[in-house]
Amino acid sequence: MTMAGQTINDRLLAARHSLAGQGLAKSVCKATTEECIGPKKKHLDYLVHCANEPNVSIPHLANLLIERSQNANWVVVYKSLITTHHLMAYGNERFMQYLASSNSTFNLSSFLDKGTVQDGGMGVPGGRMGYDMSPFIRRYAKYLNEKSLSYRAMAFDFCKVKRGKEEGSLRSMNAEKLLKTLPVLQAQLDALLEFDCQSNDLSNGVINMSFMLLFRDLIRLFACYNDGIINLLEKYFDMNKKHARDALDLYKKFLVRMDRVGEFLKVAENVGIDKGDIPDLTKAPSSLLDALEQHLATL
Repeated sequence: MTMAGQTINDRLLAARHSLAGQGLAKSVCKATTEECIGPKKKHLDYLVHCANEPNVSIPHLANLLIERSQNANWVVVYKSLITTHHLMAYGNERFMQYLASSNSTFNLSSFLDKGTVQDGGMGVPGGRMGYDMSPFIRRYAKYLNEKSLSYRAMAFDFCKVKRGKEEGSLRSMNAEKLLKTLPVLQAQLDALLEFDCQSNDLSNGVINMSFMLLFRDLIRLFACYNDGIINLLEKYFDMNKKHARDALDLYKKFLVRMDRVGEFLKVAENVGIDKGDIPDLTKAPSSLLDALEQHLATL
């Protein structure tokens, strides 16, 4: 039975979509209020649930969040980024796929909130706070864009691949693929480390929540990176000269990044993240670097 070219089913589906759409818009607004605390767990849980529902439009969900990130108020913008990051980490993979394939990135490289004058709680005038938080918003958006780019390049999320000796994805890659993969991983790690905050910057529930999500990603990215470097060193002595030169270069970059990861983890320790959750960064002896350089010289 059709009505003006539409089946009853079509119309029911459309009605369900628009209901789901309204519910979605409402939940996105609730997760990104102007209240200076991180998005509430119940709203995030509901959005994760929505992302897993087949009748919810993922593009609609992503675009609602991107729209909220265009707000003038730093709290709303920051919370829309946190909600997006939370969905990337815990939501359905379709959400990540959509962000990666649709080029829908956050254009916040010049974001500055000079205006929010509401009291930011704790007696801090909101205007000053918005000014202080703006650089972190710009860097956080940059990281989330980089996370999407890296997914687009690899078709997987470094934070979700298997890690470790037996079946780690980066432990079992061939040399050629590894040399292409590690620079992508490095770029994502660099964008994360550029967040560059100190313990005293973590002064409100909003930035604290983004820091926890970044910490979670960092632990996973670094474990992956470590897997890749171990694999690279195991294959190093069988490589041709060009590959060995690239590999040595990647290893040197890894050593530099280890120091920067260490600085990030110090901040995590200072703000009371459980020591058991913080990986131990034991450095390879410098004699290893000498051996690698000598081998390259003989090729």
